[in-house]
Amino acid sequence: MSYTILERCEAKGLRMTGQRRVIAAVLEDSDDHPDVEELYARASARDAAISIATVYRTVKLFEEAGILEKHEFGDGRARYEDAERDHHDHLIDMNSGAVIEFVDPEIEALQEKIAEKLGYRLKGHRLELYGVPLKK
Repeated sequence: MSYTILERCEAKGLRMTGQRRVIAAVLEDSDDHPDVEELYARASARDAAISIATVYRTVKLFEEAGILEKHEFGDGRARYEDAERDHHDHLIDMNSGAVIEFVDPEIEALQEKIAEKLGYRLKGHRLELYGVPLKK
């Protein structure tokens, strides 16, 4: 059973102020990988009293609690996504900064095979590919 970000925050005993609830809702509604500036823009559109400092503190709190996963895709911005989303890898378009999520069974199997060959059982991984569009 999947729980919302808010439910997981409450289950971990985090004090959920009104502003933290708004930020949690914005994160829950996000289907991309927003940075703090984008989260702030979205949250302040819902509650004008939210400051960027509050967003920074809340994101850090959620990350430390294991609710958010932080990504640094080489563009100088930390981006965030729900840590409990289904596993996927990322392809980052180096021209536009677009982040494309994908799952490839062949890559998954190859990673398992490599770990086993080296004497390990894989417990997790993170794959980020960086590229530019092919010219047509």
